[in-house]
Amino acid sequence: MTATLETEEHKQLRAAVAALGNRYGRDYMTKVVRAEAHPDELWADAAKLGYLGVSLPEEYGGGGGGIAELSIVLEELGAAGCPLLMMVVSPAICGTVIARFGTEEQKQAWLPGLADGSRTMAFGITEPDAGSNSHRITTTARRDAASGDWLLTGRKVFVSGVDIADATLIVGRTEDARTGSLKPCLFIVDRDAPGFQRHQIDMELQAPEKQFELVLDDVRLPADALVGDEDAGLLQLFAGLNPERVMTAAFAIGMGRYAISRAVAYAKERTVWKAPIGAHQAIAHPLAKAHIDLELARLMMQKAAHLYDTGDDMGAGEAANMAKFAAADACVQAVDQAVHTLGGNGLTREYGLASLITAARVARIAPVSRDMILNFVSHQSLGLPKSY
Repeated sequence: MTATLETEEHKQLRAAVAALGNRYGRDYMTKVVRAEAHPDELWADAAKLGYLGVSLPEEYGGGGGGIAELSIVLEELGAAGCPLLMMVVSPAICGTVIARFGTEEQKQAWLPGLADGSRTMAFGITEPDAGSNSHRITTTARRDAASGDWLLTGRKVFVSGVDIADATLIVGRTEDARTGSLKPCLFIVDRDAPGFQRHQIDMELQAPEKQFELVLDDVRLPADALVGDEDAGLLQLFAGLNPERVMTAAFAIGMGRYAISRAVAYAKERTVWKAPIGAHQAIAHPLAKAHIDLELARLMMQKAAHLYDTGDDMGAGEAANMAKFAAADACVQAVDQAVHTLGGNGLTREYGLASLITAARVARIAPVSRDMILNFVSHQSLGLPKSY
């Protein structure tokens, strides 16, 4: 399933990551989830082989590649049945933001650890009352005039991996001294910071990465906890959100590929009448269409990654949203068709597809809903007026 647009280095990376993923596979991830543990062994091996830091700068221990390379890693792990969701958060969002906008001290403190897997960082943007509307974020940061420290107050929900992360990159808002309006800013909040509380959200989703609600009650942060320029918040924010959308697409495409591969293997062997069920067009054609849709979504994902890696933030924003939209839909359809192909077996633990029914829908919902992507495309790409 390797796209012809990829370089030889990309093909080699894809093959190498696939080999790692196949050594672990879906059974490993299932055992981790049932033990309420984390995929530490896979994370460590991916780090040792340089896959976690492939997109981070070489001078800080990374591979010097981009989101194109990192998306290949996540897609292939997903296709093997063992995706690492924290790759979306730690190296892709947080690592990218710090690499592009962090101070030299922040880069030295975080990037080597994010690259070698010894440190992880969560990302908090969603709020109970804001949802997909980042302009309604109410988590605010104000300066302590006496000390120069920041005081951060607010709530966040659906923050992945806070229990294992060394810190969380929090999206807050500060007041513009000239206009009085609030503008987004990014802060590194240490996991043990006083006033920083977390509460696990009970989810039906079966995944090793837990979801949390965060409460920030006048969390005192040093002046250097601010990432980047206080006046360039939106630029810095979308520097992380565009890679997040690309990586979500990779996550979905990998999951869809895994589901289709299981269905195809079953359809080749399962015989009801005279021939395997895969010989019947009622089974074969929907699987073929699911494969086509996944391949088309990958092309848009590759376009988005290329635009981002070459510095076209505006173009990448449009393509990343489209890639995420297409990949999420393709994933849901692939999982649904795979389960349908297996019939009752598709709902058993033995075949490992039933848990994907819920997981596949995550890509349609997070990190931004498909409806908000349609809003973005209708307004930004087509120039249609807003209703809000």
